Amino acid sequence: MKRQELLVAALENGTVIDHIPSHKLFEVISVLHLEEMTTKVTIGYNLKSEKMGQKGIIKIADKFFSDEELNQLSVISPNVTLCIIKDFCVVEKKEVKLPDVLKGIVKCANPQCISNNEPMKSLFHVIDKEERTIQCHYCNTEVCLDNVNLV
Repeated sequence: MKRQELLVAALENGTVIDHIPSHKLFEVISVLHLEEMTTKVTIGYNLKSEKMGQKGIIKIADKFFSDEELNQLSVISPNVTLCIIKDFCVVEKKEVKLPDVLKGIVKCANPQCISNNEPMKSLFHVIDKEERTIQCHYCNTEVCLDNVNLV
């Protein structure tokens, strides 16, 4: 590895979120509540990337994300690379994908929807992953994930 690429110390245990579009980096930080972390968090912004031109990267010590947290991440920034680190080694590497169903993550845009007026979790079906289109289970409202509010 070139010396100029050694920007931060290796992670003993935790998670690396890589290939975050730079313009989505701070939204990812907010959605995952990383400002509340008490362990080390290293954030790289506008780093050079052969794949993307520029990217963001986040290293979080001693943190392993739940499926629910990864589903939230997939709404904000799908296709990021997630690396699970244990004893300084990558034990799992995967691309975060949008699930088929989003429960309690996205707020329905229809103010008349039952999910906005009753104590219940929102429920959306992903109807087009390429176009990022979802449909409310209760009122059938369709919306693009680029135009949603998170719960």
